[in-house]
Amino acid sequence: QIQLVESGGGLVQDGDSLRLSCAASERTFSTNAMGWFRRTPGNEREFVAGISRTGNHIGYRGSVEGRFTISRDPVKNMGFLQMNSLKPEDTAVYYCGVTTSWYSDRFSDYAAWGQGTQVTVSS
Repeated sequence: QIQLVESGGGLVQDGDSLRLSCAASERTFSTNAMGWFRRTPGNEREFVAGISRTGNHIGYRGSVEGRFTISRDPVKNMGFLQMNSLKPEDTAVYYCGVTTSWYSDRFSDYAAWGQGTQVTVSS
């Protein structure tokens, strides 16, 4: 079973940037689409960003579009989420996952998840 480990979270101020990383234990990571979800302090589960296996298709939730950038390095079995102009409403635990779908923003389509990394943005 593939193992995913997120890192890069932390406590920052409004307007700061963070880069999240997702390290996968298996080379099969490169054969799957991947995405980022977050769990808010209100316990809402939100799709953040997704990227197809080849990287040809990328999608974001509207509130992060223009601020966040998803990318992947299949050679290193890693995914990334660059987060700029962070806002307090971005505060959440961020999770990376993989899916056998070509691309998905649906939680139920994802087969494996990491343990998450906390992002806290103060105003």
